[in-house]
Amino acid sequence: MHVFLTGASGYIGGAVARELVRAGHTVRGLTRTPGVAGTLAAAGIEPVVGDLGDTALLHREAERADAVVNTANSDHRGAVDTFVKALRGSDKVLVHTSGTSVIGDDAQGEPSSTVFDDAAPFSPGDHPIRRARYDVDRAVLDAEVRSVVLCNSLIYGNGTGPRPQTVLIPPLVEQARSSGVVRVVGRGLNRWSTVHLDDTADLYLLALTDPAATGFYFVEGGEDVSFAEIGQAIARRLGLGPVQPWDLAAAGAVWGEGFARYALGANSRVRGTRARALGWRPSRPSLTDWLEHDMPLG
Repeated sequence: MHVFLTGASGYIGGAVARELVRAGHTVRGLTRTPGVAGTLAAAGIEPVVGDLGDTALLHREAERADAVVNTANSDHRGAVDTFVKALRGSDKVLVHTSGTSVIGDDAQGEPSSTVFDDAAPFSPGDHPIRRARYDVDRAVLDAEVRSVVLCNSLIYGNGTGPRPQTVLIPPLVEQARSSGVVRVVGRGLNRWSTVHLDDTADLYLLALTDPAATGFYFVEGGEDVSFAEIGQAIARRLGLGPVQPWDLAAAGAVWGEGFARYALGANSRVRGTRARALGWRPSRPSLTDWLEHDMPLG
């Protein structure tokens, strides 16, 4: 299969591209950074230098490919509309990356018993950013092709591309290393579902190659972890003392109010019932194991 993949030098895209190459597929990978083209080529990925705003490039690459995988930006409506137009009415595949912050709350470090299952409809609420992401996901699902939305939970694991780091964990680690104290938003009792990067890449491959794969899938590895537990694992790895709570104002001053409130302080708990029905079986070590034993500190 000839695959056009956006975000080839990113954390998710780099892992997915390499998984596809290992499986024998041809991958043309979009990157905004000319300097990483050699690294991509060395990994067997044909580099395409450009960005999601280049409509002509995206349309051309989508038409020549058997499938498109978008891992570059979950919220870029223009890119999605271009891919839908280019692939409409074909027998090609469109796989789009979303994220479970679409159902995140405003808990400010407090717990929630709500768990969203991909076997049932859900609403993103009234938050404008989350509503916009939901609308992008719907545009993919409504496309006249076999389309898949993979809505990733908190991804962890060591990437192999030019950008090998996940999003939510490094700010916690950097703050702890600079201050000598691990801090979390509020009491840190809010929980996120989690999934290992390699398990995630396995599901992207399955979504591309299994004709039964269509529609919306939450991507989670079977574990919900509180940020207090994440903080404790970081403290053990760094040899630091107990995790300390942080009020939203103080956390926002360091991490940004939006990131502190709607990411590090939110609950985002999901179940990937439909992914497991495809035969996907996540099996890699847990987030806390990775934090304590495998997370890079350099």
